[in-house]
Amino acid sequence: MERRILGATGISVSEMALGAMMFGAGGNPDHDESVRVIHAALDAGINLVDTADVYSSGESETIVGKAIKGRRDEVVLATKFGLPRGDDPNQSGGSRRWIMRAVEDSLRRLGTDHLDLYQMHRPDPATPVEESLSALSDLVHSGKVRAIGSSTFPAELIVEAQWAAARGGHERFVTEQPRYSMLNRVNEAAVLPTARRYGMGVLTYGPLASGWLSGRADPTRGHRSAGAGARVFDQDLPANRAKLDVVGQLSALAAEAGLPLPQLATAFVLAHPAVSAVLLGPRTMEQLKGSLAGAGTVLDADLLDRIDAVVAPGTEINPLDNYYTNPDLADHRRRRR
Repeated sequence: MERRILGATGISVSEMALGAMMFGAGGNPDHDESVRVIHAALDAGINLVDTADVYSSGESETIVGKAIKGRRDEVVLATKFGLPRGDDPNQSGGSRRWIMRAVEDSLRRLGTDHLDLYQMHRPDPATPVEESLSALSDLVHSGKVRAIGSSTFPAELIVEAQWAAARGGHERFVTEQPRYSMLNRVNEAAVLPTARRYGMGVLTYGPLASGWLSGRADPTRGHRSAGAGARVFDQDLPANRAKLDVVGQLSALAAEAGLPLPQLATAFVLAHPAVSAVLLGPRTMEQLKGSLAGAGTVLDADLLDRIDAVVAPGTEINPLDNYYTNPDLADHRRRRR
């Protein structure tokens, strides 16, 4: 497993990291099996484990805590805060009040006295970023948090947060966690270059594009559920029909290169110079082993050019796949006088 330095933190991380979203009721409800998957990842050389307080309503953090007990020092432990934890609007966002409570809850579930990386899961338009950075800085100075980062921030808010930190003398976000895959390359246009310009480490998620690049014969099968499933997999949407065609072309490229499609997808993400590590999101041991098989895969320039010909740099096939919507566009009242 290759190692890379995580931005300006000086922390050495494995180029493949373990995303823990699928551990718990939202994925694999078997705690013992989930712990075995985490241990297998650590034994394979992965040293960064990323979770969040909302994954399976905190159950993912509890499982990760069980898994790293006795191995805490070998793990770069990351979690996130900010998405709603219930119906109470004060149990979400980036206010000092919520950050100070959320971090204590995460530390308790994870069974640790500090976090190596604490990330703001989404921008909070209701809270000035200076307040969030001030509270997070206090956590860094207290020793409860080693470094802070953002997740799914657009480029303009990454810049705003960097400037706010400099103006206020606060700790700055030193990492960004964007969605990035061969099907969704929109972040190549601004987010990845901006993160690189500020020396931020980049931990990407969704390399298999919610299963579209998993290599399954029918990537939409079993995902025609309500909510996110309907948006991402509904074949009645023209953009999703276009994705099926693109997946076919990428599958052909993978076959010509002698690679399983998931390995091509993961290696593609790691080929970008701004990327520090790609987050794998396995639910089972089999899925983990399939992802780990691609460790060390390097794509040559010709193959990368051929991928560019299928999905142009900086573009995306279905804009609905993005996990962030500008609030000024989401609420029509913000566009009216």
